[in-house]
Amino acid sequence: MAMCVEDRISKFSDHILCHILSFLPIKEAVRTSIISTKWRNLFASISIIEFDGDLLRRLTDRNIDSFKNFVDRLLKFPDQVSLDCFRLHDGISSWNDGISSWIDGDHDFDVSGWICAALCRGVKEIDLKLYNLGDVPPDVPPVLFTCHSLVNLTLVALGFKIEVPSDVCLGNLKTFYLESVFVCDSINRLISNCHVLEDLTFMYCSVANASELNIQSPSLKELTLYFDPPDIDHSVHSVVINAPNLVYFRYGGDIVRVYPLGNMKSLEKAQIYIWFGSETNAAHLYQGICNIRSLTLQISKEIFPTSRLPIFHNLIELEFHGDICFVEILHCMPNLKKLILKYLV
Repeated sequence: MAMCVEDRISKFSDHILCHILSFLPIKEAVRTSIISTKWRNLFASISIIEFDGDLLRRLTDRNIDSFKNFVDRLLKFPDQVSLDCFRLHDGISSWNDGISSWIDGDHDFDVSGWICAALCRGVKEIDLKLYNLGDVPPDVPPVLFTCHSLVNLTLVALGFKIEVPSDVCLGNLKTFYLESVFVCDSINRLISNCHVLEDLTFMYCSVANASELNIQSPSLKELTLYFDPPDIDHSVHSVVINAPNLVYFRYGGDIVRVYPLGNMKSLEKAQIYIWFGSETNAAHLYQGICNIRSLTLQISKEIFPTSRLPIFHNLIELEFHGDICFVEILHCMPNLKKLILKYLV
């Protein structure tokens, strides 16, 4: 006699079942619709929606229209629950296969419409990694920068030029990550209108179109700036930081004019990795972070400001990376308690 196995999972509330489905890849979540009538439309109410490069590579000319209809049903149907996260990633499989992109010009995916639909559902996190934006029409809609529900925003968009609308306001944004985008002066307006922003990252962004990167944020606690050496014109570009509550600062790449930094009294930890630039700019940067308690430092010997280092009265921990003599800087750190040396080979 066959045993009758009780289906206990289906007795959970729809809210709990949708939460469980949110941990599955979208393809597997849809498959659960055949379990029973209770499960038939549950996948349309999941709170985390992710389309990645692996899914994109599996699409064919035969099923692509069905996929578009499915996405419309998933994102744009009324009376659906709010979204916790919408994630859209291009795929890089190998050097031979290149990039699989949702914006390839052939399949006419409504990327802008998908983003707008997610915003209309009160999405809290948007994570976009798009490597084929270039000069195509704007698939990142301006409404992205006026959404009050967003808490976390990640935008990795190779070659994309950010133009922020005049009415920009991301009132609840706490984490903002930018990578490989072209930054214009309007980005300064965006930063100043993120009133609760706590974590800001510029990773390998081009600032060639901006006269100045002006970071004015009293709420900011963590800041990461990485610049590519070919992107910087030292005679023009500068970074102004006014973040009195900043606790963690990470800087890498080429050194530009960074100022004023004088009011960063709350700063506790900094990681500095500098390979190119002027000694004057480097010395100015160190002056601004002289109140820190923990420092990770890697700097080329060509711009090591041995004669212009400030006194780090509060520094108790130093991690030094490099192949230059560090002994002469120890007199600038009278209260140092912990020293870690990592020589570069």
